[in-house]
Amino acid sequence: MNKKPSDISTVVIINKNQQHTQSLQIKTKHINRIRHYAYSIVSVVLVLIGVIIYLRSQNSKQELEKQQLIAQIVKLKGAIPVVSAESKEGSAQSYIQGIEGKLKTINNYLRRRGLKGFSTKGLGGDANAEGNKLSDKEVYSLYNDYLNRLVSTIAFTPMGYPRVSSFTSFFGYRSDPFDDGRAEFHPGIDFKGRKGDEVKCTASGKVVFAGWSGGYGNCIRIAHINNFETVYGHLSRIKVKVGQEVNVGDEVGLVGSTGHSTGAHLHYEVRKNGKPINPVNFLTLNK
Repeated sequence: MNKKPSDISTVVIINKNQQHTQSLQIKTKHINRIRHYAYSIVSVVLVLIGVIIYLRSQNSKQELEKQQLIAQIVKLKGAIPVVSAESKEGSAQSYIQGIEGKLKTINNYLRRRGLKGFSTKGLGGDANAEGNKLSDKEVYSLYNDYLNRLVSTIAFTPMGYPRVSSFTSFFGYRSDPFDDGRAEFHPGIDFKGRKGDEVKCTASGKVVFAGWSGGYGNCIRIAHINNFETVYGHLSRIKVKVGQEVNVGDEVGLVGSTGHSTGAHLHYEVRKNGKPINPVNFLTLNK
Protein backbone atom coordinates (compact mmCIF):
# COMPACT_ATOMS: atom_id res chain seq x y z
CA MET A 1 0.00 0.00 0.00
CA ASN A 2 1.46 3.33 -1.10
CA LYS A 3 1.68 6.13 1.40
CA LYS A 4 -0.09 9.36 0.75
CA PRO A 5 2.10 12.35 -0.15
CA SER A 6 0.93 14.13 3.01
CA ASP A 7 2.31 11.31 5.13
CA ILE A 8 5.86 12.02 4.02
CA SER A 9 7.86 15.24 4.43
CA THR A 10 11.18 16.04 2.77
CA VAL A 11 13.98 17.59 4.76
CA VAL A 12 16.75 19.23 2.73
CA ILE A 13 20.24 19.37 4.26
CA ILE A 14 22.53 22.00 2.70
CA ASN A 15 26.30 21.72 3.05
CA LYS A 16 27.60 25.29 2.81
CA ASN A 17 31.23 24.34 2.16
CA GLN A 18 30.64 21.89 -0.65
CA GLN A 19 27.53 23.47 -2.15
CA HIS A 20 25.97 20.05 -1.93
CA THR A 21 22.52 19.25 -0.72
CA GLN A 22 20.96 16.10 0.71
CA SER A 23 17.34 15.33 1.15
CA LEU A 24 15.73 13.04 3.71
CA GLN A 25 12.21 11.78 3.67
CA ILE A 26 10.65 11.60 7.17
CA LYS A 27 7.19 10.76 8.23
CA THR A 28 5.26 13.94 8.79
CA LYS A 29 3.95 12.78 12.16
CA HIS A 30 7.52 12.67 13.53
CA ILE A 31 8.13 16.24 12.44
CA ASN A 32 4.91 17.31 14.09
CA ARG A 33 6.03 15.58 17.32
CA ILE A 34 9.58 16.91 17.33
CA ARG A 35 8.70 19.46 20.01
CA HIS A 36 7.42 16.70 22.27
CA TYR A 37 10.58 14.67 21.65
CA ALA A 38 12.69 17.70 22.53
CA TYR A 39 10.76 18.24 25.75
CA SER A 40 11.16 14.56 26.65
CA ILE A 41 14.91 14.62 26.08
CA VAL A 42 15.31 17.83 28.08
CA SER A 43 13.23 16.33 30.90
CA VAL A 44 15.38 13.17 31.02
CA VAL A 45 18.56 15.25 31.10
CA LEU A 46 17.20 17.41 33.91
CA VAL A 47 16.19 14.31 35.89
CA LEU A 48 19.65 12.81 35.44
CA ILE A 49 21.27 16.06 36.58
CA GLY A 50 18.99 16.12 39.64
CA VAL A 51 19.86 12.50 40.52
CA ILE A 52 23.58 13.23 40.21
CA ILE A 53 23.27 16.29 42.47
CA TYR A 54 21.25 14.26 45.05
CA LEU A 55 23.71 11.36 45.07
CA ARG A 56 26.64 13.73 45.54
CA SER A 57 24.80 15.39 48.40
CA GLN A 58 24.07 12.03 50.05
CA ASN A 59 27.67 10.93 49.57
CA SER A 60 28.91 14.13 51.23
CA LYS A 61 26.48 13.64 54.10
CA GLN A 62 27.60 10.03 54.63
CA GLU A 63 31.23 11.05 54.50
CA LEU A 64 30.58 13.72 57.14
CA GLU A 65 28.81 11.20 59.39
CA LYS A 66 31.68 8.76 58.88
CA GLN A 67 34.21 11.38 59.94
CA GLN A 68 32.13 12.24 62.99
CA LEU A 69 31.97 8.57 64.01
CA ILE A 70 35.72 8.20 63.53
CA ALA A 71 36.26 11.27 65.70
CA GLN A 72 34.04 9.78 68.43
CA ILE A 73 35.90 6.46 68.30
CA VAL A 74 39.24 8.24 68.54
CA LYS A 75 37.91 10.20 71.51
CA LEU A 76 36.78 6.99 73.24
CA LYS A 77 40.09 5.31 72.59
CA GLY A 78 41.87 8.32 74.02
CA ALA A 79 39.81 7.98 77.21
CA ILE A 80 41.00 4.38 77.76
CA PRO A 81 44.25 4.10 79.71
CA VAL A 82 47.23 2.64 77.90
CA VAL A 83 48.25 -0.79 79.13
CA SER A 84 51.92 -1.74 79.31
CA ALA A 85 53.13 -4.30 76.81
CA GLU A 86 53.83 -6.90 79.49
CA SER A 87 50.28 -6.70 80.87
CA LYS A 88 48.45 -10.02 81.03
CA GLU A 89 45.38 -8.70 79.31
CA GLY A 90 47.32 -7.05 76.51
CA SER A 91 45.09 -4.01 76.25
CA ALA A 92 42.77 -1.87 78.34
CA GLN A 93 39.88 -2.76 76.06
CA SER A 94 40.29 -6.51 76.54
CA TYR A 95 40.63 -6.09 80.28
CA ILE A 96 37.47 -4.00 80.49
CA GLN A 97 35.63 -6.60 78.43
CA GLY A 98 36.92 -9.26 80.81
CA ILE A 99 35.55 -7.32 83.79
CA GLU A 100 32.19 -6.89 82.10
CA GLY A 101 32.04 -10.61 81.36
CA LYS A 102 32.84 -11.53 84.96
CA LEU A 103 30.29 -9.06 86.35
CA LYS A 104 27.69 -10.47 83.99
CA THR A 105 28.42 -13.96 85.33
CA ILE A 106 28.23 -12.70 88.92
CA ASN A 107 24.94 -10.91 88.34
CA ASN A 108 23.56 -14.01 86.67
CA TYR A 109 24.34 -16.07 89.77
CA LEU A 110 22.68 -13.46 91.96
CA ARG A 111 19.54 -13.18 89.85
CA ARG A 112 19.17 -16.96 89.82
CA ARG A 113 19.12 -16.75 93.61
CA GLY A 114 16.51 -13.99 93.58
CA LEU A 115 19.08 -11.41 94.69
CA LYS A 116 19.90 -8.00 93.27
CA GLY A 117 23.06 -7.89 91.17
CA PHE A 118 26.12 -5.71 91.63
CA SER A 119 26.15 -2.21 90.24
CA THR A 120 28.98 -1.37 87.84
CA LYS A 121 28.74 2.33 88.63
CA GLY A 122 32.12 3.81 89.54
CA LEU A 123 33.99 0.76 88.29
CA GLY A 124 37.71 1.38 87.97
CA GLY A 125 39.11 1.39 91.49
CA ASP A 126 39.76 3.89 94.23
CA ALA A 127 41.51 7.03 93.05
CA ASN A 128 43.47 7.45 96.30
CA ALA A 129 47.13 8.21 96.89
CA GLU A 130 48.12 4.58 97.44
CA GLY A 131 46.21 3.41 94.41
CA ASN A 132 47.90 6.00 92.21
CA LYS A 133 51.32 4.51 93.06
CA LEU A 134 50.42 1.22 91.40
CA SER A 135 51.24 0.56 87.77
CA ASP A 136 48.48 -0.29 85.30
CA LYS A 137 49.65 -3.90 85.29
CA GLU A 138 49.43 -4.14 89.09
CA VAL A 139 45.99 -2.55 89.22
CA TYR A 140 44.63 -4.79 86.46
CA SER A 141 46.15 -7.89 88.04
CA LEU A 142 44.65 -7.11 91.46
CA TYR A 143 41.20 -6.48 90.02
CA ASN A 144 41.37 -9.57 87.85
CA ASP A 145 42.33 -11.78 90.81
CA TYR A 146 39.63 -10.20 92.97
CA LEU A 147 36.92 -10.76 90.37
CA ASN A 148 38.01 -14.36 89.78
CA ARG A 149 37.76 -15.07 93.51
CA LEU A 150 34.40 -13.31 93.65
CA VAL A 151 32.97 -15.41 90.82
CA SER A 152 34.17 -18.63 92.45
CA THR A 153 32.96 -17.63 95.90
CA ILE A 154 29.49 -16.66 94.75
CA ALA A 155 29.07 -19.71 92.54
CA PHE A 156 30.04 -22.25 95.20
CA THR A 157 28.91 -20.58 98.43
CA PRO A 158 25.32 -21.17 99.58
CA MET A 159 23.50 -17.92 99.04
CA GLY A 160 19.95 -16.85 98.35
CA TYR A 161 16.66 -18.72 98.52
CA PRO A 162 16.05 -22.37 97.60
CA ARG A 163 12.51 -21.18 96.93
CA VAL A 164 11.08 -17.66 97.15
CA SER A 165 8.34 -17.68 99.78
CA SER A 166 7.60 -16.68 103.36
CA PHE A 167 9.16 -18.44 106.36
CA THR A 168 7.18 -20.71 108.68
CA SER A 169 10.00 -21.41 111.13
CA PHE A 170 13.46 -19.98 111.84
CA PHE A 171 16.84 -21.25 112.99
CA GLY A 172 17.20 -21.87 116.74
CA TYR A 173 15.10 -23.20 119.60
CA ARG A 174 11.34 -23.41 119.18
CA SER A 175 8.35 -25.30 120.51
CA ASP A 176 8.12 -28.84 119.21
CA PRO A 177 5.25 -28.79 116.67
CA PHE A 178 4.31 -32.31 117.81
CA ASP A 179 4.62 -31.56 121.54
CA ASP A 180 3.93 -28.03 122.79
CA GLY A 181 5.26 -29.00 126.21
CA ARG A 182 8.88 -29.11 125.15
CA ALA A 183 11.37 -27.10 123.10
CA GLU A 184 13.56 -28.36 120.31
CA PHE A 185 16.49 -26.98 118.35
CA HIS A 186 15.59 -26.26 114.75
CA PRO A 187 18.80 -26.41 112.65
CA GLY A 188 17.46 -24.60 109.61
CA ILE A 189 14.70 -22.50 108.07
CA ASP A 190 11.30 -23.70 106.90
CA PHE A 191 9.92 -22.17 103.72
CA LYS A 192 6.19 -22.15 103.10
CA GLY A 193 5.11 -24.12 100.05
CA ARG A 194 2.69 -26.41 98.34
CA LYS A 195 3.32 -30.01 97.40
CA GLY A 196 5.07 -30.07 94.04
CA ASP A 197 6.63 -26.58 94.20
CA GLU A 198 10.17 -26.64 92.81
CA VAL A 199 13.24 -26.50 95.06
CA LYS A 200 16.51 -25.05 93.71
CA CYS A 201 20.03 -25.53 95.00
CA THR A 202 21.62 -22.36 96.32
CA ALA A 203 25.19 -23.12 95.21
CA SER A 204 27.10 -25.29 92.77
CA GLY A 205 28.42 -28.53 94.21
CA LYS A 206 28.09 -32.32 94.34
CA VAL A 207 25.16 -34.36 95.67
CA VAL A 208 26.45 -36.48 98.57
CA PHE A 209 23.10 -37.84 99.75
CA ALA A 210 19.71 -38.30 98.09
CA GLY A 211 17.14 -40.48 99.81
CA TRP A 212 15.18 -41.09 102.98
CA SER A 213 16.71 -39.68 106.17
CA GLY A 214 14.52 -40.25 109.24
CA GLY A 215 12.70 -37.10 110.37
CA TYR A 216 13.92 -35.25 107.25
CA GLY A 217 11.90 -37.61 105.05
CA ASN A 218 13.05 -37.41 101.45
CA CYS A 219 16.26 -35.43 101.77
CA ILE A 220 19.13 -34.09 99.67
CA ARG A 221 22.57 -33.01 100.89
CA ILE A 222 24.90 -31.11 98.57
CA ALA A 223 28.58 -30.47 99.34
CA HIS A 224 30.19 -27.16 98.33
CA ILE A 225 33.64 -25.56 98.63
CA ASN A 226 35.10 -24.38 101.95
CA ASN A 227 33.40 -27.28 103.80
CA PHE A 228 29.89 -25.92 103.23
CA GLU A 229 26.91 -28.21 102.83
CA THR A 230 23.23 -27.52 102.15
CA VAL A 231 20.31 -29.74 103.17
CA TYR A 232 16.83 -29.89 101.61
CA GLY A 233 14.26 -31.87 103.59
CA HIS A 234 10.64 -33.15 103.56
CA LEU A 235 10.65 -33.37 99.77
CA SER A 236 7.83 -35.05 97.87
CA ARG A 237 10.25 -35.94 95.11
CA ILE A 238 14.03 -36.08 94.68
CA LYS A 239 15.29 -35.12 91.21
CA VAL A 240 19.05 -35.70 91.59
CA LYS A 241 21.35 -38.65 92.31
CA VAL A 242 24.35 -39.15 94.58
CA GLY A 243 27.55 -38.05 92.84
CA GLN A 244 25.73 -35.70 90.46
CA GLU A 245 27.29 -32.27 89.87
CA VAL A 246 24.74 -29.49 90.18
CA ASN A 247 24.89 -25.79 89.37
CA VAL A 248 23.39 -22.91 91.30
CA GLY A 249 19.71 -22.53 90.45
CA ASP A 250 19.24 -26.13 89.29
CA GLU A 251 15.99 -27.80 90.34
CA VAL A 252 16.90 -30.62 92.76
CA GLY A 253 13.52 -31.62 94.17
CA LEU A 254 9.90 -30.79 94.92
CA VAL A 255 8.28 -29.49 98.11
CA GLY A 256 6.49 -32.11 100.19
CA SER A 257 5.61 -33.18 103.72
CA THR A 258 7.57 -36.40 104.19
CA GLY A 259 9.22 -37.39 107.44
CA HIS A 260 8.67 -35.44 110.68
CA SER A 261 6.38 -32.78 109.17
CA THR A 262 2.99 -31.25 109.89
CA GLY A 263 2.37 -29.92 106.38
CA ALA A 264 3.90 -29.16 103.00
CA HIS A 265 7.02 -27.00 103.36
CA LEU A 266 10.74 -27.02 102.62
CA HIS A 267 13.27 -27.51 105.41
CA TYR A 268 16.57 -25.89 104.41
CA GLU A 269 19.91 -26.01 106.23
CA VAL A 270 23.39 -24.61 105.71
CA ARG A 271 26.19 -26.51 107.43
CA LYS A 272 29.84 -25.55 107.94
CA ASN A 273 32.24 -28.37 108.82
CA GLY A 274 29.22 -30.55 109.48
CA LYS A 275 27.58 -28.17 111.97
CA PRO A 276 24.37 -26.26 111.18
CA ILE A 277 24.68 -22.47 111.00
CA ASN A 278 21.95 -19.87 110.57
CA PRO A 279 20.91 -19.80 106.88
CA VAL A 280 19.62 -16.24 107.29
CA ASN A 281 23.25 -15.07 107.04
CA PHE A 282 23.36 -16.48 103.50
CA LEU A 283 20.05 -15.25 102.11
CA THR A 284 21.38 -11.84 101.10
CA LEU A 285 24.69 -10.07 100.46
CA ASN A 286 23.71 -7.26 102.81
CA LYS A 287 24.85 -8.41 106.25
